[in-house]
Amino acid sequence: MAEILGSPDPWSAYALLLFITFTASLARGFSGFGAALIFVPLVSALFGPQVAAPLLLVTDSLMSLPLIPRAIRLADRREAAIMATGAILGVPAGTWALATLDASVLRWIISAVAGAMLILLASGWRYQGQPKPPLTVVVGLVSGICSGAAQIGGPPVVAYWLGGRTNAATVRANIVFFFALTSILSILGYVVGGLVPLHILTLAALIAPVYGLGLWLGSHMFGLASETTFRRICLALIATATLISLPVLDGWLRGG
Repeated sequence: MAEILGSPDPWSAYALLLFITFTASLARGFSGFGAALIFVPLVSALFGPQVAAPLLLVTDSLMSLPLIPRAIRLADRREAAIMATGAILGVPAGTWALATLDASVLRWIISAVAGAMLILLASGWRYQGQPKPPLTVVVGLVSGICSGAAQIGGPPVVAYWLGGRTNAATVRANIVFFFALTSILSILGYVVGGLVPLHILTLAALIAPVYGLGLWLGSHMFGLASETTFRRICLALIATATLISLPVLDGWLRGG
């Protein structure tokens, strides 16, 4: 375990990783968003961005496989494909940043982007116009950069698509289908960039059951409280994760 986690206290680190994983997946399960914005900043603070982003990508891709066939049937595949053309350029750019930038610089960037995404989600802003191909490509580009660098490309897509005239079922399917496509791009980029070594795959296998449990429990807990209450809880969790994962607080987070 010490070799896998690269920590002098591997079991404590593993327990903390499981707690973060469960919290992030629980948030996603009952709200539909927030997993990456909680997981990536905190795990980056513990193990570095080059562990956090690939680990979430592999784990989430595996656990999301059952959602894809239905999404392909219901999605507006043309609209998702147009957005994916932007991601084709964005994901490699984000992957390059993840592979080459200094870890501390990248963590500051991740924290800043997570904070910006939090503000976007908390504002409730949604694009109200009819989706237009050039704008759709730009949104895909921005989402792809954020996904490649830190797997936090969801909020721009959600804000863009949810405000349109498309029915909710199609929008949801579009989002799942689009991120299935970008996950393929990210996996290819990460493999080529040497960002998915054996210990990442091992860690993904170890945390996947907890991630799946959080998704399942979160989806079932949704009916126990109002959507507004759960949304506020998720936003508070994202804000807390973004704050305590700031590099300036490393001494406190790591116990001095």
